[in-house]
Amino acid sequence: METDGQWLSRPTSEAGLNTGLLAEVLKEYRQANGLNQGDLAKLLNLDQSYVSKIETGQRQVRDLETLLRIANRLNIPPSHVGVSQELLQPVAPPSTGALVDAANPVEVSQGDWKRGRRYLNRHRGELAQLAKKLYSREFHVGDDVTFMAKPEWMPERPIPLEDVELRWTDDRVPIEVTGGEPEAASVLPLRAPGRRFERYTSAIRYLDRPSLFENRASYRLLGANLRSGDAWLDFGLGTYFDKLDASEAAAHELAEVVREGPADEVPDWSALPLRALIGDPFDLRRRAVMPAIETLTLRRQRDTGRATFLLHWRDPAKVATAAGIYGLIPAGEFQPSSVAAWDTTNDFDLWRNMVREYSEELLGEPERDGSQGEPINYEEWSLYRTLEKARAEDRVSPYCLGIGLDTLTLT
Repeated sequence: METDGQWLSRPTSEAGLNTGLLAEVLKEYRQANGLNQGDLAKLLNLDQSYVSKIETGQRQVRDLETLLRIANRLNIPPSHVGVSQELLQPVAPPSTGALVDAANPVEVSQGDWKRGRRYLNRHRGELAQLAKKLYSREFHVGDDVTFMAKPEWMPERPIPLEDVELRWTDDRVPIEVTGGEPEAASVLPLRAPGRRFERYTSAIRYLDRPSLFENRASYRLLGANLRSGDAWLDFGLGTYFDKLDASEAAAHELAEVVREGPADEVPDWSALPLRALIGDPFDLRRRAVMPAIETLTLRRQRDTGRATFLLHWRDPAKVATAAGIYGLIPAGEFQPSSVAAWDTTNDFDLWRNMVREYSEELLGEPERDGSQGEPINYEEWSLYRTLEKARAEDRVSPYCLGIGLDTLTLT
């Protein structure tokens, strides 16, 4: 019996414990969620060496309370860690003698949301394939990839990056679908009796916060055309959380429907009220679309001419979007380095954003986040100067390959 989010028990002998299950459970949980032993140790509030000994069989946990605490932290039934059902019975808190309410609606709601979030992060690939079937085939980019695009978003051939015109608008464009509408209620858990979280990002912040989670100013895409000879992108200003509140909520909504029904059956639109409210996924002014720049970096070997490229694992414990998949590196949101007006102007350049990501993700340098209070002097930055020189000598050539929407999140 689960009471108030905790499994309560009475002291017992070890007869009802199967101590051999825990090692495999911890390994499977780490693999399913892309965690290392250090991440899992933090989640369980245990020492990493202790977790390592459990997984290798050097240590068996025979303490019932420890097993119950681990089960509670991982949101799994105690039986999964070897605690038999007969060992469990509700006990009264010693201070009051009253039983904790087993049907606490806030605990139930938040526990359900966490399970849905975990399911989403474990099954993004399969869910994206199902989401793809909700939209017209005329927008599908190939048979096997989970991207959609309008014809004018996919140029016939790569466009030199300098030929893509970035256009800016100072006018405020309202966000029609914010993710706070009644249609999003199914993926907004209770934060208090009778009160739901107002935004999906608020639920992430308090219930499943990754290590990288900051509401940064971002460039909002308002229009796009990548036809040869007339390539342009229109932008305004928004925030990173504006994007997540609709995109991750829509993905979670689909995950919940699939989790509760046949895994390979395309959900009916009536079961997806938030996604239906978003409507046309290519209407960039209806919701907040903050594009990420995914850079396919081809490195050609001088002797053989063979090209290779880099991928990285997006750890669900560290990132808020596209978790649990392999992605291109570098990749990052198209955003200014700070909220300062000079940075908004100084950083409004695709190439400059890419170089900042190269610096951070490939060279391990600190993120240039505008914390110094002055604009980044790109011309005096040695990495930027080196790459600009290589571009001038045709040793480095950046191109725009197109724009696509992820079918699951519509980002």
